[in-house]
Amino acid sequence: MASQDWFDKDFYKVLGVSKDVSPAELKKAYRKLARKYHPDANPGNAAAEAKFKELSEAHAVIGDAEQRKEYDAVRAMGGGARFTAPGGGGQAGGFEDVFGGMFGGGGGGRQQGYSFQQGGFDDVLGGVFGRGGGQFGTSSGGFRGYGGPSRGHDVVATATIDFITAVHGDQITLQTQDGRPIKVKIPAGVADGQKIKLRGKGQPSPDGGEPGDIVLTITVRKHPVFEREGLNLRVTVPITFVEATLGATIEVPTLGGPPVKLRVAPGTPSGRVLRVKGRGVTTPKGVGDLLAVVQVAVPSHLSNDAQEKLEAFAEALPRENPREDLLARAKG
Repeated sequence: MASQDWFDKDFYKVLGVSKDVSPAELKKAYRKLARKYHPDANPGNAAAEAKFKELSEAHAVIGDAEQRKEYDAVRAMGGGARFTAPGGGGQAGGFEDVFGGMFGGGGGGRQQGYSFQQGGFDDVLGGVFGRGGGQFGTSSGGFRGYGGPSRGHDVVATATIDFITAVHGDQITLQTQDGRPIKVKIPAGVADGQKIKLRGKGQPSPDGGEPGDIVLTITVRKHPVFEREGLNLRVTVPITFVEATLGATIEVPTLGGPPVKLRVAPGTPSGRVLRVKGRGVTTPKGVGDLLAVVQVAVPSHLSNDAQEKLEAFAEALPRENPREDLLARAKG
């Protein structure tokens, strides 16, 4: 913002507050007016848009403790003064009128104790406004300069979504700190911890420039059955000892759809992976599979009759030790 604006504009009046307003009351007043005049609430209303920019400009200055102190000091030096070119002689309200007493100089000509060639006009503003070393027109100085209006600040936010929403995608509604609802499109296949940028949904510019963005970090809730591995979905499927031994056709759940039938071959061990093509995560980059991991469920209770038959079955089996190879490799 140009420093001349600080002379011309009464930001307290714009926001409808007194000069001794507390930061909390100032923030409350700004939010109330911002909701009333926000462009989203007044589509096509140029007057409301202009008012909203004026409110944002005012709050950007007096809502910041350091800038508010500078603003109050400038206003106290003499409202209505105008900058004129150095050496303007006796032009009333010129640069010398405002800063003359500050640098110990007289009514006209060069000020004592400061050289306009040594450091230039920027150094004067740096000293007056407490921005020592800041360049006139840069964001560090807080003024609108040669680069045009400044961009609004980005806002960092988080959103927690269900597992199925992350896999299939959906549209959710978030609410900003000032109560504005924002619709967010969650793309299919979004991962836990992934960031989504909502362009133009951040803080408004204090001087009519582009608004900032919202940077949204996604947290995905765990699913009780499915896990994600890249584009694949993994699910553990228990089968009985008999199904594993003799083979069977079983049903396997899918995410958000009906179960699918899979054939378990005779002699299937625990840990074997049965793959269902195309039933994983679908994104523009590709389609994953559903991985069904077989887990043989051992019965915890047997009747006397079943136990006797199982013992007879064990007697009929060849005398093999399935851990023999493991023990041999462990020694090597």
